[in-house]
This record gives sequence, C-alpha cells and structure tokens, in this order.
Amino acid sequence: QELQQPCAGSAPFPGDARLWLAGALHHKSSVCSKIVQLLGQNEVDYRQKQVVIVSQDSFYRVLTSEQKSKALKGQFNFDHPDAFDNELIVKTLKEITEGKTVQIPVYDFVSHSRKEETVTVYPADVVLFEGILAFYSQEVRDLFRMKLFVDTDADTRLSRRVLRDISERGRDLEQILSQYITFVKPAFEEFCLPTKKYADVIIPRGADNEVAINLIVQHIQDILNGGLSKRQSNGYLNGYTPPRQRQPSESSSRPH
Repeated sequence: QELQQPCAGSAPFPGDARLWLAGALHHKSSVCSKIVQLLGQNEVDYRQKQVVIVSQDSFYRVLTSEQKSKALKGQFNFDHPDAFDNELIVKTLKEITEGKTVQIPVYDFVSHSRKEETVTVYPADVVLFEGILAFYSQEVRDLFRMKLFVDTDADTRLSRRVLRDISERGRDLEQILSQYITFVKPAFEEFCLPTKKYADVIIPRGADNEVAINLIVQHIQDILNGGLSKRQSNGYLNGYTPPRQRQPSESSSRPH
C-alpha cells in the first residue's frame, strides 16, 4: 500500500503538518518518489524542502536472535502487522503533526537489524508516509489527511519484488519465491487488500498512471502555493494555515 506522508518543516504553527498516507503494494515508493519529483522537491536544497517521504519499512521491529535466524533463512513474515513497531510509528507521526523534529530509524534489510544511525526529519508542509500496511492500524490511519491506495497487479508486484530483493538485498531467486508464496501473497490478501476500502483515492497501475499522479501533484501544489500567498499576505483564508518558515540551519532530512 502507499500512503500519504506528513511533511517536515519548522514549527511556528504546531499541528498543521499534512500527513499523506500512500498505501498499496510495491508501487508505493515509486509513486511517492514521482510525486516529489514532479513537485520539484528532489532538486530543492535540503533546508527548504516542503515535501518529504517517510517509509513504514523504517519501522520494522528489532528482532530477537531466534527471529533474526529465521529472517536470514527467509522464514520470518515481514508482511505481518506485528512485524512493525506500531507504537513508534504512532509516536513519530503524532510528533510530526505537532511540528516537532523527529528521528527516523534506519533498517538494514541485508542483516535484518536496525542501524544505530537515524535520519532527522524536520517539520515540513507535506509528508508522504508510504507502506504496505499503512492503513491497517486505525490509530495510524486516523492521523492522515488523505489516504492513497496504489493498486497494481500480482505479476507486477512479484516481478518488482524479485528485482529489488536480488539487486538490493542480495537474496537468491528460490528464497524470494518461497517467501512470496509462504508469507507475502497470503499476508497481502489477509491484511493489505481489505484496507483498500479506507482509501480516499485509488491509483491503478501505480507510477505508470500519469493522470492520477498529476492530479495528486496539482492538489499538493495548490496547498503549497496557497500557503505561500497567504504567508506573504500574513493571512488565514478559508481556514488554511500557512506553511512554517524554516531557519537556514534546518534541513528536511539528514542521516546521523
């Protein structure tokens, strides 16, 4: 699933960050990246970013020795809701909506462990939170202003997973297919697909759906542009709260 993520920025106006949840399958990351790219935010200096991405994958739980042993053999279910540190997700997202600077964990998918370093996300205007089970928890789901479900067919999901796991995570094809059949596909049908009903917008074909992506980009751009004009006039029109201004020393995200 892909989900809208909250934006990071500085915080004279606590509580006005817009959390966008992009939930759905393995196109979710590419959809969020495409949105950020079309908004020109990937070319913006890190101190001035108004739109950032936070991934649910960063919040996998710290595994016990037994669980890590299973994970290294491809026998641990990372697609189950219990695989995520939901308490930390809720805490982090709430702090983002309150305009606070947060530390995002960094997960190592090769060793199946949480790294010591973190990524700092400063208050922003829009944050895109993406993850396959982003809609599963009501407590998390209720934090978002808009929820997107990126819908792709099973063949596309599998092919993308194979390519990713081989190139980025050093896994062999047999283990990938075994894990897909044993855990991924059943978990998708049991936990992910039923959450589609919570989406405000469903995007078929993922990042290939240029019409849908452009509509979402225009909506976000309207928010950012509206905030800019209202900030310049120092007004609050139609209940809109202007984006927070950043200090030169602040950045949107930075590894530590």
